Amino acid sequence: MTHPEFARTLRIHEIGAPVRHESLTATKAECAALAKRFDLVALDALTAELDVHRSAGAIRVAGSFHAVGAQPCVVSAEPVPFDLDDVVEVNFSDGARVADEEIELTDDQLDELPLEGDTLDLGELVAQSLALALDPWPRAPEEIRAAAARHLISEAEAEALAAADKAAANPFAVLKKK
Repeated sequence: MTHPEFARTLRIHEIGAPVRHESLTATKAECAALAKRFDLVALDALTAELDVHRSAGAIRVAGSFHAVGAQPCVVSAEPVPFDLDDVVEVNFSDGARVADEEIELTDDQLDELPLEGDTLDLGELVAQSLALALDPWPRAPEEIRAAAARHLISEAEAEALAAADKAAANPFAVLKKK
């Protein structure tokens, strides 16, 4: 079993009706591990402010997170900075749903997850929320993409280099030259 990079667990039996405020801050090592997990150029900061409380067979987690870092551009792989502020709102429910049963969800049920085990990992919830909030197709500004494109070679040049490498790797290439 792998351990989450940003684990901040609460024991479920310790969560009651009064609102419990949790402030989370990822360490440099945790940010580096999350950056690797989500294929980011860098994750400089990740913080969250969450309120947790139990109500009617569910545990409600609501708040926000802030993340600063950079993603690779999908065109040039150049860093594309991000500065995200996003909301986290999830209900963890005791009731299990039948997997084969087709159900219709209302808007307030869309962010409902089952409770698993005896702990709730707020850090992993924030990490997954970050992953969902990231731009799936980050693009660097045009001038940066243009500068990166000047270092690219054409398909014909790439094929010629690959053919030369293949020929040089052939052990009989020396005999062919004679």
